[in-house]
Order: sequence, then structure tokens, then C-alpha cells
Amino acid sequence: MNLELLRNGLIVSCQAQGDHPLRDPKIIGALAECAERGGAAGIRADGPVDVAEIKRRISLPVIGIYKQVLTEERSFITPTLDHARELAEAGADLVALEATFENRPDDCELGHLLGNIHTELGVPVMADISLFAEGVRAWEMGADLVATTLSGHTRKSQGRGKPDLELVSNLAEAGIRVVSEGHIRTPEHVSASFGRGAFYVVVGTAITDPLEITTWFTASGRPVESQPEA
Repeated sequence: MNLELLRNGLIVSCQAQGDHPLRDPKIIGALAECAERGGAAGIRADGPVDVAEIKRRISLPVIGIYKQVLTEERSFITPTLDHARELAEAGADLVALEATFENRPDDCELGHLLGNIHTELGVPVMADISLFAEGVRAWEMGADLVATTLSGHTRKSQGRGKPDLELVSNLAEAGIRVVSEGHIRTPEHVSASFGRGAFYVVVGTAITDPLEITTWFTASGRPVESQPEA
């Protein structure tokens, strides 16, 4: 895949897990079709079934991931070569995997996995990380892209509720092809990410999860009642 097709583009993450009302491949495919019509440059999707449905319906490049649930709040993204192979066989144009110290502490294992995906599957690899050092490690071991996806989701990066623009800047300044992903809720976040050197930006929940978006609004409290004019 020519990664230049994604440069300066918006990638829309179309996912729904568990008992989420949108958890249906056809619905995920419809979300991807909406993203394509809206001008997205690509789609991020979880699992070979959803990847295949999306590739059947649209022509955009698809970044495939394969989540293995660890806890209610944490998944391991594309743990093995077999997971990556299933994604590639389903049509994924690029495979994303986790490259954090937390779930992928062994440098050799990470290096072998990256190399095998390149040589055996012939697709580029995006490494999802949470810290600068993780991004440097993944890049030096051959990742084609490094994404800030997991900033705020690991023990060493807890407490983050906004896009990690500092991490984007630091990786870009180090000469790493960086992707801004995670906690991006507004067009201003997207613009700021590009301003910090992002190669492309991934937005998920703020576009494709009406359940979560509704909670943002309900959590803001009831509107102030308007006062009658004097």
C-alpha cells in the first residue's frame, strides 16, 4: 500500500464491541460508507469480519486491528501474527498492533512480529503506543507508522482525557511518521494534530458512537432555563 494516500487525511474508526447496539457487521459497514461519503481517507476497523464487510462496501484503505479483550477497559491490539494474517486475508491494507512496554515488553518478539508481517503478509504496520520511548522503539524496529492511540490507556500514561499533542510533536520532531489518535473530539483537535506534525489523524468515538456522544451531553447537566423577558 502507498502510505502517501493517507497523508493529511482523516481516518474514521468504525468499531463497536460487546452488547453495543451498533455491534453488527452491516451497521459497521454502513458507518464506513458514511465516512467515505463524508471525505474520509481511510477506515480503522476491528476484526476480520468487519474488515471484510467494509472492503465489500467501500473503496477506501482499511487499517485492520484484532482486539483481544483483557479487562472491561483494556484490550490487547493484534497480539500475534495469526491475528494479523486473518486481517490481511480479510482485505486489510494496513495492520495496526500494540507496541507498548505493558503488553509487548520483549524487544525481540516485537521485532520478529513486525518483520514477519512485512515479509509474510506484505502489508505496512502501524504501532499503537502510549509513550515516546515506545514509539522510538517501534519505529527503529521497522514500524511504518507510530500512533498515539494508547496514550492514557496504560499504567504509565494514566489520567489523560485529551489528545496527546505533546507526544505527537515529540515523535514528529524525532523524524517518526506519527499518527494522532485518541481522545480527539473536535475539528480543532484534528487541526491541532496536523499542526504538531501528524501524518494523518484517526477519529472514532466522536464520529461513530452515538451512545458515548449522548453521555457527553447528558453528563453536562440540564440546560439553564431561559428567563422570561421583562
